[in-house]
Amino acid sequence: MSEPLLQVKNLKTYFYLEGKKVAKAVDGVDIHVHPGETVALVGESGSGKSVTSLSILKLINKPGKIEDGRIILNGTDITPLSEKQMAKIRGKEISMVFQEPMTALNPVFTIGNQLKETIRKHTRVSKAEAERKAIELLKLVGFPRAEDTMKEYPHQLSGGMRQRAMIAIAISCDPKLLIADEPTTALDVTIQAQILELLNEMKDKLNMGVLLITHDLGVVAEYADRVMVMYGGQIVEETTVKNLFLHPKHPYTQGLLDSLPSLEKEVDRLGAISGMVPPAYDFPSGCRFSDRCRHVMEKCRTEIPDLKPIQTGHNVRCCLYE
Repeated sequence: MSEPLLQVKNLKTYFYLEGKKVAKAVDGVDIHVHPGETVALVGESGSGKSVTSLSILKLINKPGKIEDGRIILNGTDITPLSEKQMAKIRGKEISMVFQEPMTALNPVFTIGNQLKETIRKHTRVSKAEAERKAIELLKLVGFPRAEDTMKEYPHQLSGGMRQRAMIAIAISCDPKLLIADEPTTALDVTIQAQILELLNEMKDKLNMGVLLITHDLGVVAEYADRVMVMYGGQIVEETTVKNLFLHPKHPYTQGLLDSLPSLEKEVDRLGAISGMVPPAYDFPSGCRFSDRCRHVMEKCRTEIPDLKPIQTGHNVRCCLYE
């Protein structure tokens, strides 16, 4: 396989709160994404998925801080880059589709203005050329009347169309990496499928790497190549999608899959994971999942297990496999 497009090594992003509390939202995360590959980052709310994506883009503001780690994009370490240098990379080398397009799009500018601004910021083209490319992009992402849409404001579009506009902006400069953070949140099921299919088409057409952040395992099964399960700011399991669904190893992953309805077997009650994700400033001293795990042992409460391979391409962070 080719060299990874994105390599995140030992990423740690902490938030310094009142009362000297330190929230370890991302704590030692490693990620790699290859060109043309979709890697899903999965976990329930509060597990650190969105903070990981914002850290990769270096969009963490106070009281948050990237404490440690390296972010290597296309062979270049972008960790030490200044905000001015990062502004040239965001949108061109790496783009992001946010989960709520109504807040991500500027309500006082037309869709056309926002598209053309991105194109002209990163490419040396005339206003006329930027206009032509913007119309082409809107047609590409499924706007039947692209010329009219150029003059419309975000509030005039439906949720699905706003998300399509966001995707058009995100791919406008042919980025090598696209981060999609819950791109189908608040959309109905039919529109969700259209948006995900569109992202898949764009990935194949541009040979982009895609980091797909979601809590929906159905989306993972359909669109991802590899999956990383996140809990308590750490990756607890990493493998291929097929392997994850057929042979889940970490008790947290097993709990997530048990909570899904199945057409193959009848059950009176779906499984559930007891308890809640602890706040990032109050994790257990040992394994982050120990307070909720049905297989907990004494050493789980004192030792933090490492993410280790249990077979080729399948890594798990759990004392059961040590």
